[in-house]
Amino acid sequence: MSNSRALVLLALFLHSLVALVSAQRSNATSRWQTLSGYAPLVVAHGGFSGLFPDSSSVAYSLALLTSLPNVHLWCDVQLTKDEAGICLRDLKLDNNSDIQNVYDKGEKEYLVNGVPTKGWFSVDFTLNDLANVFVTQGIYSRTNKFDGNFYQILTVDDVAKQLKPPGLWLNVQHDAFYKQHNMSMRNYILSVSRRVIINYISSPEAAFLNSIKRRTSPKTKLVFRFLNQDEIEPSTNQTYGSLLKNLTFIKTFASGILVPKYYIWPEVNFYLEPHTSLVLDAHKEKLEVFASEFMNDYPFSFNYSYDPVTEYLNFIDNGDFSVDGVVSDFPITPSEAIDCFAHLGNSTSVQAKPLVISKYGASGDYPGCTDLAYRKAIDDGVDVLDCPVQMSKDGTPFCLSSINLMDSTNVAQTAFSSLTTSVPDIKSGTGIFAFSMTWNDIKTKLRASISSPFADFSLFRNPNYKTSGNFLTLSEFLALTKDAKSLSGILISIEHAAYLAKERKLSVTDAVHNALSKAGFDNQTALKVMIQSGNRSVLMEFKDKQSYELVYEIDKKIRDVDDSTVEDIKKFAHSVVVDKDSVYPENQLFLTGVTGVVKKLQSSKLSVYVETFSNEFVSQAWDFFSDATVEINSFVVGSNIDGVITDFPKTAARYKRNRCLGLGTNTPTYMSPVQPDSLIQLITAPYMPPAEAPNPVLTEKDVAEAPLPPVSLAPPTSGPGGSPGGSAAVSPPPNGQPKFAAGFFLMAMAMATLVASLSLF
Repeated sequence: MSNSRALVLLALFLHSLVALVSAQRSNATSRWQTLSGYAPLVVAHGGFSGLFPDSSSVAYSLALLTSLPNVHLWCDVQLTKDEAGICLRDLKLDNNSDIQNVYDKGEKEYLVNGVPTKGWFSVDFTLNDLANVFVTQGIYSRTNKFDGNFYQILTVDDVAKQLKPPGLWLNVQHDAFYKQHNMSMRNYILSVSRRVIINYISSPEAAFLNSIKRRTSPKTKLVFRFLNQDEIEPSTNQTYGSLLKNLTFIKTFASGILVPKYYIWPEVNFYLEPHTSLVLDAHKEKLEVFASEFMNDYPFSFNYSYDPVTEYLNFIDNGDFSVDGVVSDFPITPSEAIDCFAHLGNSTSVQAKPLVISKYGASGDYPGCTDLAYRKAIDDGVDVLDCPVQMSKDGTPFCLSSINLMDSTNVAQTAFSSLTTSVPDIKSGTGIFAFSMTWNDIKTKLRASISSPFADFSLFRNPNYKTSGNFLTLSEFLALTKDAKSLSGILISIEHAAYLAKERKLSVTDAVHNALSKAGFDNQTALKVMIQSGNRSVLMEFKDKQSYELVYEIDKKIRDVDDSTVEDIKKFAHSVVVDKDSVYPENQLFLTGVTGVVKKLQSSKLSVYVETFSNEFVSQAWDFFSDATVEINSFVVGSNIDGVITDFPKTAARYKRNRCLGLGTNTPTYMSPVQPDSLIQLITAPYMPPAEAPNPVLTEKDVAEAPLPPVSLAPPTSGPGGSPGGSAAVSPPPNGQPKFAAGFFLMAMAMATLVASLSLF
């Protein structure tokens, strides 16, 4: 079956991805612990069903385009009333098509595995009846923007003959149901196998596989599919869990088994348990093992830090075993895992240039800016470790992601909640700010709190460690970095300096100067020192430090930079931080193009660092296939950025070492940058996101700024009447100003006198 409009749109899509077409290869030289000794097989579940409607022509085509050369296409076979075999994910057609719009009175109720089930079933429609029924996205958390493209339902013959895949995998899920309707799935499978090459046939019904085992081609492998362990297999009346203990029996009618991934790596509350012996036991019986239910856009174990490549590597390169294949809705990811990242080893050299800069350490795994987050980032291979400097009430500089303690500590649940106040110069609403508490109180009476920026999507970060780790002073941070031989630099971030100087009499720039000098960073070359701020006035305070790299953060999404603005930035900065959207603008998570921001800044000798790269799939445009590695690669190879700022540095550091970089025309498609407007071109008018105003151009006015105000008074130390559980006085603050120990009344008088004296000028 075909449709001219669908084919035109598919051609457009393939044309837009022409840059992806290059020589593909497989990693044949590595040693694999599969049964055959060859690399694991990638099976595209309904094609690239993680993005496009399952079993659609475009889903199958994208899978072929972006996967390993031997990728196999998966087809869930359903039978029509006239016993044609079609590819659709579910027995109920309304779960994967618009059939209810075409046949609004076609709903029926049947017993499916003994359970009354309502829906539209293929057994009630002929193949001709389905000519005007189109496949749609059946998983509602995925985009439905491609549902208007009229992708027709494909037969098994369509997939085999029109797409000509390297391999075809047919899954027969409901043979018993079709028998109830006097249809023979056995006869259909045997018939189609005489017309096309079928590489694998899987089924959760042992009787069905037994019925065809002597009639299929020797080149066709039969695979017994295990469902949930407590479900009953209909022909043996045993649970799948009990059948798992009798692999010798499975061997009598199958050459392999297909299991949900948790059969191999069990999980408790989304944390991994030790792996089972399933793969090793099956290999002893000469049974291949395939793992299923791999989806990039579905929560999986916290041990993987939301990185799907890490998950695949745990199944194919764990040192104990490798599964023989994986069934995935996103076949690009296992392809890159197998060919580019498996068997890297710790000694693999770096293949890509961009700096990996942490965002509050490894804050995707531990509370940001704690000792745990910093040590994890170092272990993960970060190049530059960052410290956003905050100032305590008594003038101690320390590392914390936000000046508002409510963002990253449990302060709101403590007695210090009474310190809640409003500071419009810093943020709208209220907060409890670092300058309201002494360092001793912060360090000893508050606990860190992990950030979960995508909690609205029920994507939480490492809950077992959500309050773990210790806060560090800037001096402690610097000592930690000097001991880390793998680091190439540190990044000190400074914000709100003008407010702190003017309103709180705290000089954060002096504090940073003094800490760096005292730690010996003025007289060393081992670690590059980077000072980052969104304020030119802050960076100007460090202009005399010729060895420092000054990093200007552009805190707005832009589409361009005026030439005069670029020249202005060069007067006080060596590099620039921009948002991802300033490189690849997007509309409702679809990339709409690429800007010239990176090229323009780099042409003026300004390095460009981009933020923030997170692993959670909801942080990425659809164009990146819910894969953080695809996103990083597209920015690095596609836009040549100089650094990635990330809260999951392990993913970016591993990316730099992958073996698929630097291959020129031999670069495989799964390690080629995406084309930034290819997907949105496939969306039909009724589904097109509403137009949005373009991002602004950065002008000199945006960059202009007054110098920092002077600091003439030191902050008071805490004491009676200070913060709850007040602490003893500490040593003079780093800005060198004398201590000013006084109660609230005397402090208010002093401030009033200062204001009066300033008003005379």
